[in-house]
Amino acid sequence: MLTQDPSKIREIEKKVVKVARLLEKSYGPPPERRRQDPLETLILTILSQNTLDRNRDRAYERLKKKFGTWEAVLRAPLGVLARTIRVGGLARQKAKCVQETLRWVEEHFGKLDLTGLRTMDNEAIEQRIGALKGVGPKTLACLLLFGLGREAFPVDTHILRVGKRIGFIPERMAAPEAHRWMAPLVPKGRSLSLHLHLIRLGRTVCRPRNPRCETCLLKEACNTFVGKPEKLGVDRKP
Repeated sequence: MLTQDPSKIREIEKKVVKVARLLEKSYGPPPERRRQDPLETLILTILSQNTLDRNRDRAYERLKKKFGTWEAVLRAPLGVLARTIRVGGLARQKAKCVQETLRWVEEHFGKLDLTGLRTMDNEAIEQRIGALKGVGPKTLACLLLFGLGREAFPVDTHILRVGKRIGFIPERMAAPEAHRWMAPLVPKGRSLSLHLHLIRLGRTVCRPRNPRCETCLLKEACNTFVGKPEKLGVDRKP
């Protein structure tokens, strides 16, 4: 059971604020990004599963170049679509998921367009899009953050690992629960920068194997590096 001790929750909140400030000081503000089309964000998130960002982007560019419209993607033979996005891995599985998603959007919104979500609040979006098969907490958070410019915090494998090592995500917590855990802890207005900066740190410094702890800008705030989690007032157990 997760800690309900208000003092420990406050300590975790303070740590998240400190981490966000240190990362932004070192890495700078996040790059200016145009708000993505919501349906584009949804498809990109599907293509990003179990692959590198560059492979996801290559798969998406090939999809756009080959088909041009979402209608053409939906009506394409499954094998043709799979071959088009092969560079992203798990091609047939993702091709099927893309077409199922587009079919669901067309049936529930009357057209292949999700811009209408911009007039809905987050809870209504979660109820509506949450009914779509295969949409988990990460996909929904990506849609809110990148597609709609809302306050949301997607937790990927890098963020889950770094968060556990630093001490603001409990060690035994799985990714789906981590989304609900982190949502109230992230400072308002810092969702995008903290998300991007933690991913950058996880890729370059706090790696799964052979992390570069001595060079890490967060080492003084890290449970793993310091080795004294009790000193930081953080409950690392779920």
